[in-house]
Amino acid sequence: MDTKLLDSYEPLPENLRQFYIDTRFVFANDSVADFTHPEILKAAEKYGIPLIGGPMLGQLRDDGVTLWLRPSSKDSLTVKVKKSTDREPKKFIISDNVPGVEQRIKLDGLLANTHYQYGVYANNNQIAEGAFTTAPPMDNKGLFSLAFGSCSHKIGLHNPNIINQIMKRDPDIMLLLGDIAVDDRLNNISMHKADYALRDISKPWRYLAANTPIYAMWDDHDYFDNDLGGIPEGFKAGDRDTVRNVWQQNWNNPQTQSEGIYFNTRIGPIEVIMLDTRSFREIDRRGGYASFLGSVQLGWLKDTLSNSTAPFKIITSGTMWSDDISNGKDSWGTWDTVAREELFTLIEAERISGVLLISGDRHGARGFTISRPSGYKLHEFQVSTLSGVEGPEAIAKNPTNQLFGHIGKDTIAFGEFIFNTQKEEALVTFRLIDETGNIMEEHVLPYSQLIPNELVN
Repeated sequence: MDTKLLDSYEPLPENLRQFYIDTRFVFANDSVADFTHPEILKAAEKYGIPLIGGPMLGQLRDDGVTLWLRPSSKDSLTVKVKKSTDREPKKFIISDNVPGVEQRIKLDGLLANTHYQYGVYANNNQIAEGAFTTAPPMDNKGLFSLAFGSCSHKIGLHNPNIINQIMKRDPDIMLLLGDIAVDDRLNNISMHKADYALRDISKPWRYLAANTPIYAMWDDHDYFDNDLGGIPEGFKAGDRDTVRNVWQQNWNNPQTQSEGIYFNTRIGPIEVIMLDTRSFREIDRRGGYASFLGSVQLGWLKDTLSNSTAPFKIITSGTMWSDDISNGKDSWGTWDTVAREELFTLIEAERISGVLLISGDRHGARGFTISRPSGYKLHEFQVSTLSGVEGPEAIAKNPTNQLFGHIGKDTIAFGEFIFNTQKEEALVTFRLIDETGNIMEEHVLPYSQLIPNELVN
């Protein structure tokens, strides 16, 4: 399947094809290989590949962004950043490269809410380019947009149609909610790395990642395999540690201070809270309190929500929040309904406003409201259509709380939020947009709908 993806939409340049084939061969035959393997570096030199991976934007701030890349040589790299009115670029130099090891360079000292272009140079030759817009100040009144979705299952990263449509919408950031680049590699860690190599030769992916800050979280297929979580039977704690490390090496997320890969970050008017709904599962306690997120992550989530001052809070779950599709299969509904109820009650009791739930896993795209005792309704938007893979039913058996539903098969689409804080009453607009640019769904939520009602004792 992997080699078939190389020309799935358009011919791949021959040097990239040969580099990937040589790299995959190394990973397939050496269980401890990484991108510093001599044969991989030799192939990069042979085929003229100065960057094995990247650039990938991430960690957007009001004064800059972080650039991730994986150089193939020790050559110093210079990143030149400028806005349209600058006569001279601001320069950032990377001089301590280890060939094959990812680098993160903080592009800082920039103006808020400003568009910049950048180029990456080696030996005075430009080897990559891109652009970004810095985040607005936290109290800025204006528009902020993000794209999101899940279930690329490799092929979506090679699809220029969907990625071009994402880029036409010009999102400030993009959230990827799992089943992205790695597919069912179990604890064969070297093949996880091979799948990242496949991601990084994709022209559409490189275009997206170089121009849109990416925030990513895994689900079952990037973790180990279908429906697996925690430490599955036959696996060891070390397997979980290793796959966490490989994940963190290959994405450009904000760094977490705890074990695991979950994180939160404030970007303009939104707090992004991305949950690790896979690696903390306690299989022998399934159905018990905190068996889904683990007690530490669950406590962190509640504290983060309580302390957030952002007008909007987006909480991601790799699997669905509601139970309406597949009866909560492999998700909150069959793992930890008590903690979920505790979380929802906290939102009501503390009147935490602006909460939006987004999720993935179940192929297709659906929207739900989750009714609460106070009369308040949480909103869940689930978009698992980045590759058009077949999935379960589009509409729940009881559609009372369902806003919309689209099957997974042949539906290739992404989600979009536009946050508008410049109106007297802030609002958020959700859209589901397919690979032709057709707007399949549009739902507008005034901020008043995102404020919990006061609980009555």
